[in-house]
Amino acid sequence: MKVLVVDDERDIQTLFEQRFRKEIRSGEMSFVFAFSGEEALTYLNAHEQEAVLILSDINMPGMSGLELLEHIKAKYHKPPPVVMMITAYGDEENFNLAKKLGADDFLTKPVDFTLLKEKLKPIQ
Repeated sequence: MKVLVVDDERDIQTLFEQRFRKEIRSGEMSFVFAFSGEEALTYLNAHEQEAVLILSDINMPGMSGLELLEHIKAKYHKPPPVVMMITAYGDEENFNLAKKLGADDFLTKPVDFTLLKEKLKPIQ
């Protein structure tokens, strides 16, 4: 399963690579990292339908994760990627807006990787 992780914090890449080391080595999962909403769209346009799952931070400079979510849901339909939004803020407003825009799930920072792995099992 290919996962696109979108977050303006660059240390997130090291964190995901450490926490999913076994899955990456076995070829069960592969990760691509984008450090802005704009970079994520550039990747998706060049690799259409490659990402099965998109994990996106909500609060990023430039294009927010919610704006990115709108673009993804409007353009990518076959097959539609699963989009999980990640935010440092567990506030109800962001949660409700993300759900309204079509987010499939919602995680808070710091990411609970045990919970994330459980949520990924049905997608794989």
